[in-house]
Amino acid sequence: MTEERIFFESDGLQLEGLLDAQPGEKAVVITHPHPLYGGEMHNDVVGAISAAYIKAFHTTLRFNFRGVGASEGEYNEGMGEQADVNAALTFLRERGKCTVALAGYSFGAWVIAMGLTRYAETRQVIMVSPPVSFVDFSFLEYSSKISLVIAGSHDDIGPADMIRTMVTKWNPEAEFKIIEGADHFYWGKTGELRIMIEDFLENKESNKGVES
Repeated sequence: MTEERIFFESDGLQLEGLLDAQPGEKAVVITHPHPLYGGEMHNDVVGAISAAYIKAFHTTLRFNFRGVGASEGEYNEGMGEQADVNAALTFLRERGKCTVALAGYSFGAWVIAMGLTRYAETRQVIMVSPPVSFVDFSFLEYSSKISLVIAGSHDDIGPADMIRTMVTKWNPEAEFKIIEGADHFYWGKTGELRIMIEDFLENKESNKGVES
């Protein structure tokens, strides 16, 4: 990966990010786990998601939410963080990336879910281990944007059985995958996670070719 350290603005704050710029209009914004529990853009799971999208020829932007790393500001309980996601989407659109997906891990998935109706131009959302036993997801209604949800079989923060039930409400056509033996942190399982996302993106691209 040839990621470049960049900064972009959100609500007057400078946010730190890592950008891997590739040709074409496809891109993704990737969000990290909870800032109060050590979550940041260099997280191994975030890196695995980024690597999968880079292999699928997407420009990737992973960034530190406000108050994390070199990003200005402070933790805002998921509210200001939604503005941060929007700012990242705007940053990519201003650089000609018209097809921008969202991918979030844990707290990052929750932030994306809360702001989903604001991200009108986003057509694809991947959620890895949404923390459904830790924070409230009852607000999340049906969305055709939710395309892939991944859980670990040994995850007590995002229990697979709870997520499986919720996915039928979020989008019954979304793919739901379980990584056997994985806990919430995917110790020893990030390679498997990356391949799972790579396969999903490759299949989506293949199906698009068939449809066209």
